[in-house]
Amino acid sequence: MSTFTRPADTWSPPYFLAALGAGGLAVTFFLWLYMWVPHPGQPVPIFEDVVRLWGNGNPVQQAMIVGAYLGLAFFAGLHVKHLIWNLGRYAAFKRTPAFAKVQNSNAGASLFSLPLTLAMTINVGFSVGLAFVPGLWGVVEYLFPLALIAFAAVGIMTLRMMGAHLARMSVAGAFDMTKAGSFLQIQPAFALGMVGVGMAAPAAMSTSATTAGIALILSTLLLVISVIWAVIGVVLGLAAKLQHGSDADQIPSLMIIVPVTTVLGILLLRQNHGLHVHFGVHGAPGDDLWMLTALLALQIAFLGFGWSVLKHHDYASRFMWGAKPSASAYGLICPGVAFSVLLQFWINSALVGAGLIAEFSVAYWALTSVSVLAQFAMVVLLLALNRRHFSAMQATAVPAE
Repeated sequence: MSTFTRPADTWSPPYFLAALGAGGLAVTFFLWLYMWVPHPGQPVPIFEDVVRLWGNGNPVQQAMIVGAYLGLAFFAGLHVKHLIWNLGRYAAFKRTPAFAKVQNSNAGASLFSLPLTLAMTINVGFSVGLAFVPGLWGVVEYLFPLALIAFAAVGIMTLRMMGAHLARMSVAGAFDMTKAGSFLQIQPAFALGMVGVGMAAPAAMSTSATTAGIALILSTLLLVISVIWAVIGVVLGLAAKLQHGSDADQIPSLMIIVPVTTVLGILLLRQNHGLHVHFGVHGAPGDDLWMLTALLALQIAFLGFGWSVLKHHDYASRFMWGAKPSASAYGLICPGVAFSVLLQFWINSALVGAGLIAEFSVAYWALTSVSVLAQFAMVVLLLALNRRHFSAMQATAVPAE
């Protein structure tokens, strides 16, 4: 006799990254609307803007709208599905001895995938609301304080977890340098950055100076802490990697700097817009060009670094499609999504904003095609990983009675 199990039946915290990846892909489809639908009168496109373009646009624009809505709806729904499943598994996992073992080891950093995913949920909800809810912009000033409260709750959760994790690692001496050859310890910074970028949204979008000011102050606090933690995590990871080699299962974390720089870069763009509108701080077009180019260069460097290590360790055959696939492979989705997103902002805010290329020119679409290719590569990878972990069945022999 035999029984059938799935890899996902053996749950671990990195499975939250399946929900995170789906949420990130939902946002990439909303970016189609953000970048390509005119939205005069407000800094983001709303339902009414899309309806206007649908009525006046050409077939290519209408096809783009259909694609954006289908992608946003599908991956937002998949995000919620994976989130609910993970929350149920996480609740059961907390009642087992394995939870304390993870919590009191280097792997405790993987538990920050919970607040990271919750922050993404709020961001996805805002994107879905803007795209699907008529008249939302008329009440958005009432929603911004609620969004700040929600992000603050996730931020407080993250900070408390960071304090406890730091205490266990430094005070209790639970940190093991021989098993730290990855950038897993940067995940708390990523979680805090995801909260911060959502918290910075009212700074860029609110017409109230008070709301924008509160958002600016709180997001700056999270920005600073996130950067400090990320720098420490990079130093620790590189030192451990050089002394003891890579933690093979956590190789995808070597590219975690890519999503961290994307969320912090968008956070800074939102803050700069709020400072310009409400507080008289006027930047030049070249400011965005320099900042976004520097962040994009950093991403390319870490993507190359991570890819070379992946190939050297034959990661795909061992941990993605092998007999015992690792949930940590979902960590490969975020860097690809983040690169696609930052590239969109680099093209539209930096290159077009500085006048280096014309909007919707041949050069514009040539560069945009790179972003879209990266986006769809991550769509394929996420669906393939879901099939491997949630659908593909593994037969396990059961001894006869």
